[in-house]
Amino acid sequence: MRSLTPLAGAALLVAVSALSGGAVVLSPGTAVADGAPHAFTIKDPRIKESSGLAASRLHPGIYWTHNDSDDGPYIYAVDSRTGKTVATVTLTGVGRPRDVEAISMGPGNTLYVGDIGDNLGGSWPHVWIYKLPEPRELHDETVRATQYTVQYDNGPRDAEALMVHPKTGRVYIVDKNEDGGHLYEGPATLSPSGTNVFKKGAPIDLWVTDGAFSPDGEHLAVRGYFGGILYDWRGDRPVRKARLDVPMQNQGESVTYTPDGGTLMYGSEGAQSEVVPERVPGASGSGSGSATAGGSGADGDASGGKGLEGNYGKGALVLLIALALVFGAKKAVRRK
Repeated sequence: MRSLTPLAGAALLVAVSALSGGAVVLSPGTAVADGAPHAFTIKDPRIKESSGLAASRLHPGIYWTHNDSDDGPYIYAVDSRTGKTVATVTLTGVGRPRDVEAISMGPGNTLYVGDIGDNLGGSWPHVWIYKLPEPRELHDETVRATQYTVQYDNGPRDAEALMVHPKTGRVYIVDKNEDGGHLYEGPATLSPSGTNVFKKGAPIDLWVTDGAFSPDGEHLAVRGYFGGILYDWRGDRPVRKARLDVPMQNQGESVTYTPDGGTLMYGSEGAQSEVVPERVPGASGSGSGSATAGGSGADGDASGGKGLEGNYGKGALVLLIALALVFGAKKAVRRK
């Protein structure tokens, strides 16, 4: 997607904080217990637009990410203990990536890369998904991927969230819309020949920038710039469960579960971007990832606890405050 300027990003954070009554934290960090997931900074100077995140199951502490837009057919393995890239994988067997926005882990340690963004506002007639096996060893290498062509049953649209169910392998996409999007369901099995039509399903009451299934497949988490929602996954459909406490980030565009299912890791675009952990609402100490209505951040009723993005009046106010801050700062700069 087109990146927010640092000034605009800071203004958004100030606006969100003002509305939520919290302190302004432009460089978020999270204190966690020993042995629990911790915040880390992506230090690779090549990774300036980290737009997707997937926790490795083969390599503990490793997270796969990629750049937005036309960086090339590359994904990067980042070690959360050091923030350093330990492997760069070049995809072959695919065309030139156009707007890569998501990465997800599927069954059998298979990675799915979503070239599903559309900076032209939903005008490209098709988008692509690339599938490849997760490398068993971490070193720079070239891996052949399978390319799938995707269309939506109700026409082109912009999207940044791609999720693969860990049990069934079915692929889902959520389109990106300021007024809330929809979950799109792919075929039971993707076909490398022809076109895979994704069908419009349940509404998602959020301006979604990424999403992830829990490792057990029982929950779906989606995030936006200002908030997130946790769903129970029942009979191939989402049932709203709880509000997610999403950290304030300059341009938050990624989320993934830790392998134990107890923590969500949130990432952002930008050079030297930080990945921040937050416990899943209602998750037990063992990291089961189960959520209950009484858990932290749970919705109090059918309409409550939606956060800023679930309340469009507040969302509009946030944007107005942010714009005022940006324009005011620009005037100050010009006077100088």
